[in-house]
Amino acid sequence: MLPEEVLKTAQREMLDYRGTGMSVMEMSHRSKVFEEIIEEAASLLRQIMKIPNNYKVLFLQGGASTQFSMVPLNLFRESRTADYVNTGSWSKKAISEANRYGKVRVVASSEDKNFTYIPRLDKKMFNLDADYVHITTNNTIYGTRFARIPDTGEIPLVADMSSNILSEEIDVSKFGLIYAGAQKNIAPAGLTVVIIREDLIGHAMEMTPLMLDYQTHSEKNSLFNTPPCYCIYIALLVFRWLHNLGGLKQMQNINQEKADLLYNVIDNSKLYRGTASPEDRSIMNVTFVLPSEELNKKFVKQSETQGFVSLKGHRSVGGMRASIYNAVPLEGVRKLAGFMKKFESENR
Repeated sequence: MLPEEVLKTAQREMLDYRGTGMSVMEMSHRSKVFEEIIEEAASLLRQIMKIPNNYKVLFLQGGASTQFSMVPLNLFRESRTADYVNTGSWSKKAISEANRYGKVRVVASSEDKNFTYIPRLDKKMFNLDADYVHITTNNTIYGTRFARIPDTGEIPLVADMSSNILSEEIDVSKFGLIYAGAQKNIAPAGLTVVIIREDLIGHAMEMTPLMLDYQTHSEKNSLFNTPPCYCIYIALLVFRWLHNLGGLKQMQNINQEKADLLYNVIDNSKLYRGTASPEDRSIMNVTFVLPSEELNKKFVKQSETQGFVSLKGHRSVGGMRASIYNAVPLEGVRKLAGFMKKFESENR
């Protein structure tokens, strides 16, 4: 979901962006107008996330799935080993891809309980010769998130933040590299944001394709090839919206309030059961199940008649998954909470 304010601005500027006589969809990525768009987008993101000066902001393509390859290709050094924390479907895919280029050690996993929790991590668990440590900060399918960022010492921490970037305040300096597909909280599908510490750039493995080398894009300010121009434009509008809202602190407060509304219904219910460990619950994806598959199907069917869409949970978890990303309004979550209470009263 995108903020309505953003969609209305894009609508107004669709045929004529600021007197240029054309849409952002139509202009050259080499034009001065678009250069201003991408520069402001990077600058605003730096401001919103308080990104230190020794980090580069890159606007790339290929989604987080391409980053599963780019990270090891660029960060594997002498040891060609990395520590990964396995917390779900996406971390498993990242592990599988990294294994193609070096050795992956899974230092912790929650697969033993179907990824319903985040493993407790200690600095001593990480191998001193690891080139990096990789985590997935939010797990959409299972409704879990890293509420505490692990301390990896001098080992660069890499994070896939595709489903919770910009949802709460984070200390970017704790990470060596952050990557995120934009389609949850930033822009339409097609854009990938990478925030990388400068000392990690320029060490790609010899076999790394030019387009998968962070240095290629860093040296050209994300304009080496034609970037996803319209997605970057929408991202800029979202960054402005977030900035005007009050930044990540205010966004985090709103997201916590939305999540609390649903978790309070679940925790005080005899019908619903949350699937994620309470201390590791996501504030982006609220997962829960009912006592029978028959009731699960009934809930999904009735919720659709009330205007709620895509509430059916992933097959590996079942039940329901309410995705309440940044642009989902508080009022919409209140209505969902109300529907859940009404459904329970009618199905005791």
